[in-house]
Amino acid sequence: MNHVKPVRRVVWSTVLGVVAVAGLGGGLAVSAPLHPDGGDAGRDASGAVTVAVAGDVCGSACDQTAPLITKMNPQALLTAGDNAYDSGSASDYRQRYAPYWGGFNKIVHPSPGNHEYKTSGAKGYFDYFSGNGVTVGERGKGYYSFDVGDWHMVALNSNLGSSADTAQRQWLDKDLSASTKPCTMAYWHHPRFSSGDHGDQSRMSSHYKILTDHKADVVVNGHDHHYERFAPAMADGRKDAANGLRQFVIGTGGRALYSKTSTSKGPSEVFHNRTFGVGQFDLSATGYSFTFRPVDGRTFTDSVSGTCHPKGPSGAAR
Repeated sequence: MNHVKPVRRVVWSTVLGVVAVAGLGGGLAVSAPLHPDGGDAGRDASGAVTVAVAGDVCGSACDQTAPLITKMNPQALLTAGDNAYDSGSASDYRQRYAPYWGGFNKIVHPSPGNHEYKTSGAKGYFDYFSGNGVTVGERGKGYYSFDVGDWHMVALNSNLGSSADTAQRQWLDKDLSASTKPCTMAYWHHPRFSSGDHGDQSRMSSHYKILTDHKADVVVNGHDHHYERFAPAMADGRKDAANGLRQFVIGTGGRALYSKTSTSKGPSEVFHNRTFGVGQFDLSATGYSFTFRPVDGRTFTDSVSGTCHPKGPSGAAR
């Protein structure tokens, strides 16, 4: 698990159509029509594409967040882990996730959280999504990448042990070097920065640094059940608009919200822990526009926009 395997290429068919897949070091890189009818869902007149994202999903309120996604009509849906409570078992996915968020299986790109691993090897997670034609990366790894419009998306697994995570970081570096897209977003469960109950996860600093080394633009996490927006920053928490990642915590997908707070080393700009909701990104070739969409009956919202960092021909910093 400490060495990177050679690049390999596979082609298969899924419910979405023909998909070309290139694996870098055991991960997956996917290029596919992300909307089942191949049409313009999630794309506006300017060519921007809409992506929805949230973590910590089907607890008790994912019946409230699912209608937000339907209304957005996104080209892709990302999950930041802890998709089916309490243990990510087959029955949790069947009884809690499938009735509400399961309707988005043709556009979903999930990542696992720690609750998935309450079932050995996150078996319920891999079985459910793989059984529904959803790419989740290889079992035992769970990281992969794909493209949406002009953006390169990277789903990481923040639950891996030391040797497996070393391989993941090596894969991440190679994957970002190979990307030709002008903009990059990454997502996983445990946040590098958080002002919530669990607080900063310093073990994710090395992943964060690889992303800033390659001039990535946005990262989204869950784990803490609140919404939070950070200013662009480096892995040590220093604000840096020219080189830093803008991080969001969107742990508001449907599990009970947390009231406890903590102090983060990250440059927090907005914190809110009383509203379920879903993040909406409208992504163009030059940047993003973000809005936090609250569930019906709630009024809190937040919005921000940003420009993608210039990148070299291999995706690395110039």
